[in-house]
Amino acid sequence: MDWIAPTAGSLEILLLLYVATIDIATRLIRNEICLALAALGIASQLADPMQVARSLVVAAILLLLLFVIYQRGKIGGGDVKLLVALAIGLPLTGVIQLLTVTALAGGVLALVHLLMRILPYPRLAPAGSSLVRRVYAVERWRHLRHAPLPYGVAIACGGIWTVLSKGF
Repeated sequence: MDWIAPTAGSLEILLLLYVATIDIATRLIRNEICLALAALGIASQLADPMQVARSLVVAAILLLLLFVIYQRGKIGGGDVKLLVALAIGLPLTGVIQLLTVTALAGGVLALVHLLMRILPYPRLAPAGSSLVRRVYAVERWRHLRHAPLPYGVAIACGGIWTVLSKGF
């Protein structure tokens, strides 16, 4: 039973890296990934059923708060489900840490996108271009069209930080 938490933590980190990559590419966060993260959160806390119950209560409250923000159009539905999935299995202090680091990472992400306004508009990246150049070209194109930020990246940063700090 002692091997579950470290294994769950490692899988959570891998899934969050995947989420960040897919969110940059598609601006979508898949339901299956959120369900897997929620299941891993519960699995990592199976030794303490009361902690699982407290975690579910905190996640339900977070869902209600984020749903209000979602209804006002200030956050995407994928971001809501990802944050709630990550909150499952965390104590209240872990959720606060998740939200704090996510907000800080989101600020950095927003700053990068603001800096993109002063950068030159790139031509299409030719075949064989570096990954960085291709991502820059696509992100600059999306930015000019007022596409939403890939906030799943910030949430993934907050999630990875939280998983690492709880000592998986």
